[in-house]
Amino acid sequence: MQVLLQSEPKSNGTSSMAEHVGSVLHEALDRFDHHVTRVEAHLADAAGDEVHCTLEARLQGAVAVVVKDQAGSAHQALAGAVRKLKRAVGAAIAKQDPRRPSRATAVDPLPAEPLPADTLP
Repeated sequence: MQVLLQSEPKSNGTSSMAEHVGSVLHEALDRFDHHVTRVEAHLADAAGDEVHCTLEARLQGAVAVVVKDQAGSAHQALAGAVRKLKRAVGAAIAKQDPRRPSRATAVDPLPAEPLPADTLP
């Protein structure tokens, strides 16, 4: 899994932050490693003391999963976005699981033929 960090020039985009983002994402998405090909992390300073973190995970054979979070620091925003990304990636992979029952094959709860009149209450 490849991890890319993109940040604004004035935000905390140092190499130590890139290493931190990479280690946090590798640890959090370890169980999805064979499904996730790349994760892009975007950190941006917002108005006031807010930091926005957007994570975009590319899955094999599926559309990208994008989550966002904002907090008072880059570490807090990253932690919140990682929690959301784990849930979203897990849900996206579960939807692709061939063992997952399809709604189209669900059994109709109503009988195909009406009940005889003498069996009604």
